[in-house]
Amino acid sequence: MTTRILVTPRSMTSTALDAVPELAPLRERGWELVSGPPGRTPSTSELMELLPGIDGWICGIETVSAEALAAADRLRVIARNGVGADAVDVVAAEARGIRVVLARGANSRGVAELTLALMLSALRDIPASDRILHDGGWDRHLGRELADCVVGVVGFGAIGRLVAQFATALGARVLAADPFATIDSPGVEAAGLEELFATCDVVTLHSPPPLDGSPLIGAAALAMMPRGTVLVNTARSALIDPPAVLEALATGHLSAYAVDAFDQEPPLLDGVLSHPRTIMTPHLGGFTAASVRRATSQAVANVVEALSGER
Repeated sequence: MTTRILVTPRSMTSTALDAVPELAPLRERGWELVSGPPGRTPSTSELMELLPGIDGWICGIETVSAEALAAADRLRVIARNGVGADAVDVVAAEARGIRVVLARGANSRGVAELTLALMLSALRDIPASDRILHDGGWDRHLGRELADCVVGVVGFGAIGRLVAQFATALGARVLAADPFATIDSPGVEAAGLEELFATCDVVTLHSPPPLDGSPLIGAAALAMMPRGTVLVNTARSALIDPPAVLEALATGHLSAYAVDAFDQEPPLLDGVLSHPRTIMTPHLGGFTAASVRRATSQAVANVVEALSGER
């Protein structure tokens, strides 16, 4: 019986799977590659049609529900080409004996570089300046240099460490808060969340939401921050309380909210996302050629290991 591998990330299905060199180890084993819908995220009903007879699955951001997994009669491994499993019903997968493995660290540099770009865009008001010039106007806003700022990094995993390194290299004072990590990078000071919120001119989020499901950035956290703080979120949309962030933008307490994480794609443009001081990018963090190559290669290696015990 031929081993069959389902491939659904948009970055891979936007072209023929034979044109993705990182999938070569699967083809070399004689395994059959099955593509999801070209260039888009599959729906649950489409997954239910695709999953029967599949042994391994390289998946993207699509929702992996218990309903979809019920159709997976041979599936042994789900390999995400990313670092999070939020969209995967891990309990349902475990109940069916399906391993869920992640491409840890593959997109760290891409996300960290985008975070830095969003910081600088907010501090120099680049999006608004671009719009004004495109409209035929000329209006300059006094910007801030990163070296004049205190940058607060919430979450000190692979991405947070790189962001701290970049900010330090540009001369910023950097505080980091993470109860589960050792803050040991040169020039980075360990801090509690309250100290970080009260001290920093830029706050950037690189952690999962609190376990109780509450937003990390609500009215209380925002009230601690200095007026004019820049808030950057390349992690999870659930980290913020939208009404509280909208109020902070409306009063100028936040000078900008820069975001690359949404609860649906494309996002519903609510008050926060529609605000002129919000800077949005369409989930570009890990969407670089190098990040995609690394994530694909790691996902492939995870599938090979799970199905054949090789590395």
